Amino acid sequence: MKLEDFCQINPTVQLNRNEEYEFVEMADLVPGDRYVISKNKKVFNGSFSKFSNKDTLMAKITPCLENGKISQYIGASKAFGSTEFNIFREKENISDANYLYYLVSSTIVKDPAIKSMSGATGRQRANLDEIKQINVPDFNIATQEKIAKILSNYDDLIENNNKRIKILEEMAQKIYKEWFVDFKFPNHETVTFKQTDLGSEVMPIKGKNITKAIIKKGNVPVVAGGIEPAYYHNIPNTVAPVITVSASGANAGYINLYYQDIWASDCSYIDTTMTPYVYYYYLLLKYNQIKVTNMQRGAAQPHVYPQDLAQLKIKIPEENIIREFNEIITPFFSEISNFSLKNQTLKQTRDLLLPRLISGEIDVENMGVK
Repeated sequence: MKLEDFCQINPTVQLNRNEEYEFVEMADLVPGDRYVISKNKKVFNGSFSKFSNKDTLMAKITPCLENGKISQYIGASKAFGSTEFNIFREKENISDANYLYYLVSSTIVKDPAIKSMSGATGRQRANLDEIKQINVPDFNIATQEKIAKILSNYDDLIENNNKRIKILEEMAQKIYKEWFVDFKFPNHETVTFKQTDLGSEVMPIKGKNITKAIIKKGNVPVVAGGIEPAYYHNIPNTVAPVITVSASGANAGYINLYYQDIWASDCSYIDTTMTPYVYYYYLLLKYNQIKVTNMQRGAAQPHVYPQDLAQLKIKIPEENIIREFNEIITPFFSEISNFSLKNQTLKQTRDLLLPRLISGEIDVENMGVK
């Protein structure tokens, strides 16, 4: 069966101009995470992709598609987002919405979509006409639901872990604010601060650029100018935990913390070779995210480099306070790291099952899936 016969592709959704709806941008899609929700609302004014609850969103532009930016939207009955999405929706009595997400995520659909890409280097897009003609398995609804249920068990665990991660980070940020913004120090009546700049305390290092043409297949994230890894490589050039600050592009200045070894590319980074207080400086930088973003220089290609970060004005206490704080919050980040590693294992297991279930190699007909 052809994909266009199996599901609706870029279905019609009627939105009213100048009205506000939930909005999903490309950065909201996390490779390997099934669900995507809207983080904000915007006024609809024309050329965007339009979708509804349970629709599958697939990036159609490089390198987002190669990186696996494919998610199922969970939200309002009417929403819109990046023009760089293709939208897939179930057909009544033919396809199941949850199964459809896994089908589109599988090599059966994703690989031909990647191979269909054409256009100028760096702005290539998947060819929709070729995607429509992809041959897909003709499973009945009951079988589709069983396959989706098996795989959903993994994604539901991943989603629950993501919620725990969010809560733990919010707690760490709250403790940082209590100590260093509201000045509520347990067991300390007075604390002395000094005005300084970031570079005087810890100097971020510029990453080493690496191109897609020379990377080798592996599981090591290559952190460049975007919010998510640009590629994956086989060796790192810095070890976890590591703070990264995107160096160039629309997201220049974006601060992240990685709990696995990475290849730092088009970003600045701070790791344990520079300071034993990585978690403290991560929370400090996140608290100053707006200031860091406002450091962007350059019109055509905004950038924030280590020398820019070094000039960030900060107020810090004596080292014994930082050490004490770091000891208190380390368990929070250790738990986050544990949940992140569990999610990696869950994703790997799910991704091993996915092609075998979708291809029919594993027969689900007689499985007691509930």
